[in-house]
Amino acid sequence: MRTGPSASRRLWEHPIVVLTAVLLAASGLALAWGMPIQRITQIAIYTLYGAGVNFLIGYLGLVPFGASFFFGCAGYALAITSGALGGSEISGLVIAAGFALILAALVGSVILRRRGLYFSLLTLACSQIAFEVAFKWTSVTGGENGLQNVLRPLFPSALAFHAFTVAVVLGLLWGLWRLAHAPFGRLMQALRDNEQRVVSLGYDTYRTKLIALTIAGGVIGVGGGLMALLLQGVYANNLDWQHAGDAVLMAALGGVHHFLGPLWGAIVFIVLEDRLSAITENWWLIFAPLIIVFALLSPEGIQGIFQRLVGRNRWTLTRDGIPERPARIVPYAPGGAVTGRDGGTPILVVRGLSKRFGSIVTQNDVSLEVSRTGLHSLIGPNGAGKTTFFNLLTGIIRADAGSIQFEGQEIGRLPPHRRARLGLARSFQILSVFPHLTAFENVRIAVQAAEGHWYGFWRDAYDDEVANGRVWSLLDAVGLAGRADELCASLSHGEKRLLEIAVSLATNAKLLLLDEPLAGLAESDRKVVSALIRRLAQSHAILLIEHDIDRVLAMSDRITVLHQGRLIADGKPAEVARNPDVVTAYLGRAHGAPPRRVGQMATPPVPRPAAAPLLQLEGVSAGYGGGTVLDGVSLTVQAGEVVALLGRNGVGKTTLLRTITGTLPASAGRILLDGREIGALRPDQINRHGIALVPEGRRLFPNLTVQENLKLAMRPGGTSQEEICDLFPKLRVLMRARAENLSGGERQMVAISRALMMPSRLILLDEPFEGLAPAVVQEVREAVAKLTARASLMIVEHHAESVLAMADRAYVLVNGRVAFGGSAGELAADTALQERLLGVAQVSESVAPRDGLMIEGAA
Repeated sequence: MRTGPSASRRLWEHPIVVLTAVLLAASGLALAWGMPIQRITQIAIYTLYGAGVNFLIGYLGLVPFGASFFFGCAGYALAITSGALGGSEISGLVIAAGFALILAALVGSVILRRRGLYFSLLTLACSQIAFEVAFKWTSVTGGENGLQNVLRPLFPSALAFHAFTVAVVLGLLWGLWRLAHAPFGRLMQALRDNEQRVVSLGYDTYRTKLIALTIAGGVIGVGGGLMALLLQGVYANNLDWQHAGDAVLMAALGGVHHFLGPLWGAIVFIVLEDRLSAITENWWLIFAPLIIVFALLSPEGIQGIFQRLVGRNRWTLTRDGIPERPARIVPYAPGGAVTGRDGGTPILVVRGLSKRFGSIVTQNDVSLEVSRTGLHSLIGPNGAGKTTFFNLLTGIIRADAGSIQFEGQEIGRLPPHRRARLGLARSFQILSVFPHLTAFENVRIAVQAAEGHWYGFWRDAYDDEVANGRVWSLLDAVGLAGRADELCASLSHGEKRLLEIAVSLATNAKLLLLDEPLAGLAESDRKVVSALIRRLAQSHAILLIEHDIDRVLAMSDRITVLHQGRLIADGKPAEVARNPDVVTAYLGRAHGAPPRRVGQMATPPVPRPAAAPLLQLEGVSAGYGGGTVLDGVSLTVQAGEVVALLGRNGVGKTTLLRTITGTLPASAGRILLDGREIGALRPDQINRHGIALVPEGRRLFPNLTVQENLKLAMRPGGTSQEEICDLFPKLRVLMRARAENLSGGERQMVAISRALMMPSRLILLDEPFEGLAPAVVQEVREAVAKLTARASLMIVEHHAESVLAMADRAYVLVNGRVAFGGSAGELAADTALQERLLGVAQVSESVAPRDGLMIEGAA
């Protein structure tokens, strides 16, 4: 586990040490070769300018195309005040920084109401307005001629001012490095990755962005003041749109995901500008193609090239490593616990809650109460409005009518982060973590929020031993202590789900809203999480959405059932299980016989004659970042065959599908389609050869309608829209609905339909039944069974029983290798083999009924 580099290595790799060495070496070379020292001074100033811009891009995800607004205006502030009041270089820089700080705070309070491209364009517009003012307000700004004769009384010589500039630049960049490791800097990086998750932890993201923009504006303002002192004058061209993007360009050239990126970008930018402008006035005609070529060859910039040369592929915005793992991890103890069971006042009271999206009603006069402790489950078919109900409780969307009271306080009009601070925490149906932070840092950000340390600008976030200890306890509780130093993006789906639960637990909430916490988990992990939820329910209020009906009935103290936005049942598990409305609306035919495939007879099928395989993998290996996930996998898929691909989470099932479709290159082995090697083809070429993927998580285009999603995939020879509607009748009435408003089951139907819109010979389905209610699972299974008349299928599924009944053959992966390959019926009949390879157990063994309760209808 990475727990930080050695002391000597840490010193030599410290970016401020590297920056100091580079600037000193450049200064020495300039003096030795007779170069103007002002050129190195300019590099130092532009490094500071670029670092201020990259503080927003790399750490926060905001791209200010018009950062020259702060740079140029600060220069004018210094020149005007020094001319009117006098003063030294130091007082001038204080004025420049202060003016830029005020300007950034005022402008930021307005433009941060918009995000993405709009934020970038608004900063550019501000810069251009300032240029027009500076160019035409001759009496104050000097107009086209600018303001000259800015005095440098303390450092009149070029060499003295160079030394002063380097000292200022190093000091400010050291401050930014410290800030990046402080609680506020870590919060910025989490916000860059996932703003919605940051809000759910209780952080005010608008205020965070405003503070960050103000700090960056001040740093850029110092750079503008230094430039005015270097030139001993200030001119409007620094504000013109033609130069507005210079700092963004320098940051991108050096690498926006690296702290030293602005240094390398500034060196390349200034040196090339100096050399090329000496050759031709149209030097941009040469410089621009060089930038394009460089961007194509190294998306991570110059620092990215250095990283590859030393064999390290990680962002260097912060130091590597995490706090050292303690010799003994203290067992997790729930925070925010309620002392004793209070059978009186409920913690949450919802009355008459209603919400509609156009003609779609998601909540229709819903009323319920949640006790202060215990497990209260919210179930219902897909599209019943369960996740929308959570969104209403947490403030992501506002209700049309009704009231929400938490701890006796009306919270229906509070913003999401205020509700989170009161004690509401949630997990999300679709994984919501911070992909570019380590597992440790994901949880630490939540612990930071729970302890009320929302902002801290100087102390190191990792110096809080109490917080570190709690992070290790939480990671250990969900089985991820051994993966604490791994980037979240490199974790498996199941590990990410466990990590999200740890993040939710870290908030010390009084009410936990858990949205399908068991989705995508292997049976062994489901046991761990189920036991953890039951344990938490003894001291917390938990409102749970989960489609594993057997576990819900066995674990819950109380169950509420929604159907078509209405509450149709509420009570003890045994009562709900016997409720005929619930059986009809929720359970459907899920406990019936598995669907028959098209043409399937009651008698065993006649074995197929031997034929050349449609798909063949021979010794395929693949992985990420130099690691091996697949290790010599060999398998075949015959024409018209259904193959089940099984295995615990993290064994490489999704990685295998990515390798087949070409999105992840194989490091060894061959992939053959109809005997033709396809391993070297691009993903789009592989798709046009007849391999279609229905990805995990559906991955629809949320802002497009169902019809538009299907039309994007349509190709000659594919299934028609009418045939799709025959396969999924429900989609006929949803064609004009936006994908973001569909339920999980409806999205899965659209995802499968999209794969059929192209002429596919092999369809890869990644967890097609994940997160679906039993009735919807049955509907999707029957539709999948019909697909065998159109194409071969490879189905990835973590529940073996969901797919073995409809499969011809099965493969089980263990640690990236094929541990079983043979008849699906043989594997289905061998429960001992399933237990050994998959960790599969009967529900009665994995979830003990509460208080001896026998559940009617449970499998």
